[in-house]
Amino acid sequence: MMMCRGVRGAITVSSDNQDEILEATRELLLALLRANDMRVEDIASVYFTTTEDLCSTYPAYAARQLGWYDAALLCGHEMAVPGGLSRCVRVLIHWNTTRTAKEIVHVYLREAKSLRPDRANVPPIRPRQMSQIEAAVKFFAMTL
Repeated sequence: MMMCRGVRGAITVSSDNQDEILEATRELLLALLRANDMRVEDIASVYFTTTEDLCSTYPAYAARQLGWYDAALLCGHEMAVPGGLSRCVRVLIHWNTTRTAKEIVHVYLREAKSLRPDRANVPPIRPRQMSQIEAAVKFFAMTL
């Protein structure tokens, strides 16, 4: 069955330079296509973000340079979290596919490789927090 799946990726650049940002973004997009055997025509939309220290160009322009004319593209800035990775372009591709979420390959290049291990460091939910979450889930299920 065809589903819309999220495919994540990120790459860093050394400076806020238009050519460097576009080149790195094209590299990331092509790596994501290859890693997942994606067809561009199956991409519904793409959301690009940059850290606030990158503002010389829209990374979505790199997708247009690759011929991605039919996908909806949007750019924004990442939250400025203290100690966060700098000079980073991130992408979230909404891909229509028959693959399961576990079969999706997310690609992190250059210094952005450091972003993936963060998933293992998610703090556990304390029991008090869990009861609030369970109550919210029950309420949501009752409203369906």
